Amino acid sequence: MEVVNVAAQGRENTGKRANKHLRKEGRIPAVLYGKDGPKNLSVTYNGVKKLIYTPEFKLAKLDLDGNSVDCFIKDVQFHPVTDSIVHIDFLQLFDDQKVKVNIPVKTKGESEAVKAGGKLVATMRKVTIHALPKDLVDEIFVDISELELGSSVRVKDIERPDTIEILTGASNPVYRVEIPRALKSAAAEEQSKAAKPAAASETEEPAAE
Repeated sequence: MEVVNVAAQGRENTGKRANKHLRKEGRIPAVLYGKDGPKNLSVTYNGVKKLIYTPEFKLAKLDLDGNSVDCFIKDVQFHPVTDSIVHIDFLQLFDDQKVKVNIPVKTKGESEAVKAGGKLVATMRKVTIHALPKDLVDEIFVDISELELGSSVRVKDIERPDTIEILTGASNPVYRVEIPRALKSAAAEEQSKAAKPAAASETEEPAAE
């Protein structure tokens, strides 16, 4: 799993005015939540962009005033207009405490239905897992090789080690194979052709004896 090093600075002043001043200096207000309570800090955009603008799950190692802290991003707040990052919440990792994180779901195997023209659609790109820090993974897999046209694989089908608990509902679909319009039209046309001879035979008058 990739770990991103992030330089952080502690801060004493909080509130809207202090945060606004901090952003003008090119820094992002943040909070680190740990056993000793929340710690106010700030980071730079370049320091955290690899953690935020990615579909992958990554851990962070904060260099906070000379101390190294293992953590991950728990929440990010964006400006409603500019979409810039306005605040970040970090959650500290401890060896003996399980954490809840959102992990991307990737596919493995090949579906014959997809090869035949079906469209593979991701209905859920991430699931929530519960695990100790040492057991965290950056992705999790589900086998799609048995998928047929119009069918789906669900959370319960995801492969996982016993050390990881999936909290997302087991019956939720993760990937499905949609039947393209062209295939639906072709199937409807075949059914129509098959029905015509049968209909014609039913309307024929019996031969006179």
